[in-house]
Amino acid sequence: MPQPALLAHDLVRTLGDRRVLDGVSLTASPGHRIGLIGENGVGKSTLLRLLAGTDEPDAGQVVRPPDLGFLQQEAPYDAGATLADVLDDALREARADLAALERLTEQLARTAEDAPGYAALLHAYGARLEQAQEREVWDADRRAALVLDGLGLGAFGPDRALGSLSGGQRGRLALAALLIRRPTALLLDEPTNHLDDEAAAFVEEQVRALPGAVVVASHDRAFLDAVCTDLIDLDPAVEGPVRYGGNYSAYLAEKHAERERWERRWAEEQEELVALRVSARVTAHRVAPDRGPRDSEKMGYGHRAGRVQSQISRRVRNAARRLEELERSQVGEPPRPLRFASTVLAAPT
Repeated sequence: MPQPALLAHDLVRTLGDRRVLDGVSLTASPGHRIGLIGENGVGKSTLLRLLAGTDEPDAGQVVRPPDLGFLQQEAPYDAGATLADVLDDALREARADLAALERLTEQLARTAEDAPGYAALLHAYGARLEQAQEREVWDADRRAALVLDGLGLGAFGPDRALGSLSGGQRGRLALAALLIRRPTALLLDEPTNHLDDEAAAFVEEQVRALPGAVVVASHDRAFLDAVCTDLIDLDPAVEGPVRYGGNYSAYLAEKHAERERWERRWAEEQEELVALRVSARVTAHRVAPDRGPRDSEKMGYGHRAGRVQSQISRRVRNAARRLEELERSQVGEPPRPLRFASTVLAAPT
């Protein structure tokens, strides 16, 4: 089983006086593509920043790989940089892999198999070769051109200044650079913003082909359906954030059944709470006989009244105990259901 590329345990983050994330955990292994879903404000972007290390949790821990990539909603580019600068940075690790393989190949050719250090040299070559194959470094330049074309950036020359690009174009360039780079773990915040249908379909194909782990926050149902292997719902739930296996369509079916169970449990508990409160009031004020005893009844009356009062007291105690227990453990009222647009249609800018 592959080792996780990204781990988060029991993350807590408070912004101002509001706790945005409370005890969120996540494990993403190579080949896993996890979608973060929920209404605006539930903490999707906050969780991505914690995973990326651009923000720190109030509690909890994140273990991330050194070559993690993060697509933010605002591309952090210097206006004076050029397209060539971005591409050189995206291809830097692939070119470093190739240079390292060439050095190791030369060292192996000069080293006898029975020489000290040959085994370590061979192991280093094998590890670097495996990494290079995962990143498809021999195909990196061709892939870079393909990705730029797929995102509508292929017509721009290498000397094009980033300051001359629109916000949408810079966002697409940031996404292109990450798809070219192919990091061990990739975090995407609304990756289909500024994309038309054709470009969004291209990104879906590229993300599905990535060998590493992917965590994506998106309101684009079509993208989540096409890409995700798992979903984490950050909307309020009885047991907190829930991870679902499968894409968005599979999530909808399971979420619907889960919500029905939540609504049914909440309604049953509310009904029981009302009944217990009424019972406690009525039973506490109940008296046994509503008339005084005759002289001939006085001997048996005291014993009978005591027994009735004992029963009433026991019922009051039982009702109060159950009422206190239920008020302490009752589930919250289900919030309004989460709704997505069926797709995202945004013209490129």
